[in-house]
Amino acid sequence: MTAPSPARLLITNAHLLEPESGELGGVSWLEVADGRIAATGTGRAPAASEQVRHIDVAGATVLPGLVDAHVHILLTSFDPKEAASWTAGYATVRALREAERMLRRGFTTVRDVGGADHGMAQAIDEGLAVGPRLVFGGKALSQTGGHGDIRPLGDDAMPCCQSRPSFARIADGVEAVRAAARDEFRKGAAHLKMLISGGVASPHDEVSAVQYTDEEIRAAVTEAEHHNRYVTVHAYHPRGVNRALRAGVRCVEHGNLIDDETIRLLIENDAFLVPTLVTYDQMARFGKRAGMPEASYKKVADVHKAALSSLERAHNAGVNLVYGSDLLGPLQITQLEEFTLRAEVQPPADILRAATSTAARLLRMEGQIGTLAVGAHADLLVVDGNPLEDISVLTRPELNLRHVVKAGQVI
Repeated sequence: MTAPSPARLLITNAHLLEPESGELGGVSWLEVADGRIAATGTGRAPAASEQVRHIDVAGATVLPGLVDAHVHILLTSFDPKEAASWTAGYATVRALREAERMLRRGFTTVRDVGGADHGMAQAIDEGLAVGPRLVFGGKALSQTGGHGDIRPLGDDAMPCCQSRPSFARIADGVEAVRAAARDEFRKGAAHLKMLISGGVASPHDEVSAVQYTDEEIRAAVTEAEHHNRYVTVHAYHPRGVNRALRAGVRCVEHGNLIDDETIRLLIENDAFLVPTLVTYDQMARFGKRAGMPEASYKKVADVHKAALSSLERAHNAGVNLVYGSDLLGPLQITQLEEFTLRAEVQPPADILRAATSTAARLLRMEGQIGTLAVGAHADLLVVDGNPLEDISVLTRPELNLRHVVKAGQVI
């Protein structure tokens, strides 16, 4: 079964918002053909034939679909005991249902950085499931005892996490890292994620713990470069982040505790930072109620307070900042609240670029997503209001989001 070919679409009486320039145009029209933006203009719109769906948006804003560059569609529960009993099929159905919710919030592209696989992306591409464009990295790489080793302390089975749907896989040593990287790229991964520090969700390590050696990180970077891919790293503390940037990684996830040296390295390497403020905000508020283990909940404070300050410093220095949420389980409903938190230290235009044009550069999809340029994928949002003046236009879809269009299809 394949997805139906996109219908032609004509949107008129619209104000087109191009995030890269940060400008909202006058009354304009936009034409879609074969899932791509075919033409835009001002003044009199082309005549719509019977084969063209015509939407008069009566002065609403049309902007590119949003990109969330840090999601885990597979992680739909906080309770590891509950998830351990799921079959692969059941876990996948839950994941695809969550992906559909993301699309309906306005995210037409998401980058999954641990868990999603080629089958999930294929199901969406073929129209078997409704969801955003899924850019996946397969399983993240973790050392034994690292952030991705979620076994209880009494479990001595090895290897861990390899044979079932999971966020991560274990790879220890240069040769094992190299083999695991090749395997994830074999399965279609668009990037490789390495877990190089402790984390909140992993119960048995400290947030500031250093994981993986320089040699292991460099081995992953080399394999990624050979495959025309890149490495991104999970890390909070400069002890881990700065080592990774010196080893050639292209992107840092979280970075809540970064220092001035980190910011210098990010800029010198033209690397990307994906802060994920909302996940720590939500875990601090509702983590216990959502089923978060006590050991994880206690670590939230270590990274929650510093996150906004680190984002502000990175923004002021001109770091490439990309939108990411990293929400797990029932907290994923707050995916849009990352906009609200960032607005405390960033103007709306910069936040919007993080979720569109800058995200497109990270995903190496410039000119394809995050833009209204002719030839780009017709991933569009039609909203009431101007997000450049009030970012909350995007955080209240129940009030402001009129239409979501993905590849020319009105969702």
